[in-house]
Amino acid sequence: MADTPLRAWLTIIGLGENGRDGLSPVALAELDEAEVVIGPPRHLALLGSLKATAVEWPVPFADGVAQLLALRGRRVAMLASGDPFWFGAGSSVITHLAPHEWLAHPQPSTFSLAAARLGWAVQDCACLGLHAAPLARMRPHLAPGQRVIALLRDGAAVADLAAYLVALGFGASTLCVLEALGGPRERVRCFEAQAFALGDVAHPVAVGIAVAGQGLALPVTPGRPDALFAADGQITKATVRALTLAALAPRAGELLWDIGAGSGSVGIEWLLAHPANRAVAIEADPQRATRARGNAVALGVDRLRVITGRAPACLPDDPPPDAVFIGGGLSAALLDALWARLPAGTRLVANAVTLESEALLAAWHGRVGGSLLRIELADAAPLGTRHGWKARYPIVQWSVVR
Repeated sequence: MADTPLRAWLTIIGLGENGRDGLSPVALAELDEAEVVIGPPRHLALLGSLKATAVEWPVPFADGVAQLLALRGRRVAMLASGDPFWFGAGSSVITHLAPHEWLAHPQPSTFSLAAARLGWAVQDCACLGLHAAPLARMRPHLAPGQRVIALLRDGAAVADLAAYLVALGFGASTLCVLEALGGPRERVRCFEAQAFALGDVAHPVAVGIAVAGQGLALPVTPGRPDALFAADGQITKATVRALTLAALAPRAGELLWDIGAGSGSVGIEWLLAHPANRAVAIEADPQRATRARGNAVALGVDRLRVITGRAPACLPDDPPPDAVFIGGGLSAALLDALWARLPAGTRLVANAVTLESEALLAAWHGRVGGSLLRIELADAAPLGTRHGWKARYPIVQWSVVR
């Protein structure tokens, strides 16, 4: 005899600004059969009177998860905005549940509604949830002709967004302010960022951005301009950085340890390679560590984790990295510690500029193999009334797979 399927105790219901009118018959039935309905006050208000006990989801959001789990075994409906799995609460909650414990009924997301109002193809837009994230998250997407749909925390954040774009030279961008999409309070108003002057923007709000202006768009390839990174001279320069990233070969979802991070440029470019990538920057100098954090935020990859300390003493205890870059602090002790600790398959890249560091890399190359590359660059510089080549310090790069 086949096992009787377990019934989900939790139903996650995506709710639009039109409240009950937007729910499917199945979602309405689940709502009416629930013993407890839990959600933010705004969502509960959209539903009006309920048969079930209404419970307000607390702030901060994480406090509500334990409250929800305490209801396990009862029939519970959880309210979320639109599509609960697109910058929504659903993905945060189900990590605590088994697959049979829950089911979901999504509504059109704010991104879908915004694109429908503006006539934009969703797949061609950068869709960003900036409720609690810095506006600089959109920095990699700011290039003339690109389109961004961003969810913001409140009306005041729209003015902050307009000022941010103006400061970067994208004041000519068109902002379409989209309020309470899908409900009776819906309103859409469009302005240039540099002319934005609204003081009555209502929550919930999203903004469609048609990017325009003379601001500097970030290149999409490694070796981005040095001027993008605040530095005190301790930085892997753009050309060498491009070669370094090529050797590190970032792949989607991978973790990098950037040891002797300096300005954080290598770790930041690793993160820019794919939104799922992760990086830990390790820097002994506190001022440089602070600067690396600032560079990461300014370039839209605030997920860079920065550890202030000297490797190998402060290497993370987290899951091992997929790749390691040594840009500073190279020593025999560091290489010994890494080689003993890193799992097979880890990619290791080290750059050396001094004769002593070169000798160390040559010795390790002879011991475990890998590739040695000598990078010699020269720049055109004035020479009297003409120009000649001014050589940079050569770099020796060792790359190896553990």
